[in-house]
Amino acid sequence: MNIDPSIFKAYDIRAIYPTQINEEKIVPIIRAIFSFFTTNNPQDRQLTIALGRDMRTSSPSLFAVTKKTLLDCGAKVIDVGLLSTPTFYYAVHTYGYDAGIQITASHNPKEYNGVKFVKNGEDGLIKIGKSTGMEDIKKLVEENVLPEKKFEGTLEENTTVQADEVTDALGLIDHMELSPFTVVADPANAMGATYIAELFKKIPGQLIKMNFDLDGTFPVHQPDPLDFNNLKDLQKRVVEERADFGLAPDGDGDRLFFIDDTGRVVPATIITGIIAKLLLSENPGGKILFDIRYIFTPSKIVAENNGTFEITKVGHAYITEALNRTGAIFGGESSAHYFYKSNGNAESQLTTIVYVLKMLTDTGKKLSELVEAFRRSYESGEMNFNVSNAQEILASLKEKYKDGELSELDGIAITYPTWRFNVRTSNTEPLLRLNLESYTKEDTQAKLEDVTSVIKQIAKE
Repeated sequence: MNIDPSIFKAYDIRAIYPTQINEEKIVPIIRAIFSFFTTNNPQDRQLTIALGRDMRTSSPSLFAVTKKTLLDCGAKVIDVGLLSTPTFYYAVHTYGYDAGIQITASHNPKEYNGVKFVKNGEDGLIKIGKSTGMEDIKKLVEENVLPEKKFEGTLEENTTVQADEVTDALGLIDHMELSPFTVVADPANAMGATYIAELFKKIPGQLIKMNFDLDGTFPVHQPDPLDFNNLKDLQKRVVEERADFGLAPDGDGDRLFFIDDTGRVVPATIITGIIAKLLLSENPGGKILFDIRYIFTPSKIVAENNGTFEITKVGHAYITEALNRTGAIFGGESSAHYFYKSNGNAESQLTTIVYVLKMLTDTGKKLSELVEAFRRSYESGEMNFNVSNAQEILASLKEKYKDGELSELDGIAITYPTWRFNVRTSNTEPLLRLNLESYTKEDTQAKLEDVTSVIKQIAKE
């Protein structure tokens, strides 16, 4: 069977339905994933695999075929049903399943679907990506390897995952002391609606819902909060309702942007700083991780609160891997993924919301006031360039800014005493991405123009 090798991405499998992935093509993919899990299982015993899905129109049929394939392979399948990706991670970690498979294509447009998959490790969840086994699975698919069946497949359901996740998240704080807040949420008819709705059943306050009906056609807008054009209606509604803040998760719910009470998008690094301060008060000297794109704000807040930090590559699988390796208590990514040791080093946006509610309650401040209290730098926002000569551009930037401090952890990052930038190729698209920060708005804009002009002079489409 001909399966497009390009669907095996750095972090997951993502493809167009029904051409690149369908009910037939997913069978060898799931067999390969099962074989990979079996090969990496040190004991010769039946594997317990959690299976979940999102709300995409193709997900029910792909889910059904995946379930049958796993049963045919001899797995003990735990059907966890329709849930967000962070809730799926919670299930695999909390109930101690050997591994898990989630049918989802994250924030991609409606014609996409795919697979995210993890296994339990000694130090936390292991997301299977480029550095943790994706190439092995791709090879197994190409060779059409059939797993040896050693057990009869069995099927169980777990219908309490979402409620359990909310209970555990609220158990991290004294939620009886939470003040009542008015919150507007727009999950774009996608999976973030599930955990937000369940949370607000158990806390004081008012939830104003926008686009909560699950609909894989995304009738209102794409479930991608990184494109701030998708946030305009939410920003307007927060102001109109005089709400305390707004919430914008992505398609599978593992990214979450906040809108403050004035209608502005809150930089994810500031949410990272807020949570780092809370967690360091409970874990003195703890380690916090954040990615290389923006480091000024989180590094200063961590230092001010007597913590340590480590800078990571960009990408949720890489950050979970780094959390497993370092024993850090929390990680924040500037694309609004937030990772917790308490969730197997994977994302938990429920926990993020709960901690922000706690900080607002404890301080009595508005979210806009907290943003300014935690701001240590000004960020450009990501700029993308469609180029065919990325390596030439990176080399030219290294030469142009050779008097700065160079890091090649992920692309290139060049740091000066008052400003810095990172340029890297995308892991998911044919793009060059630029992020820049400094300690003043004026410097950020001026330096952005300088670096952008260098890129444009060299760029070839």
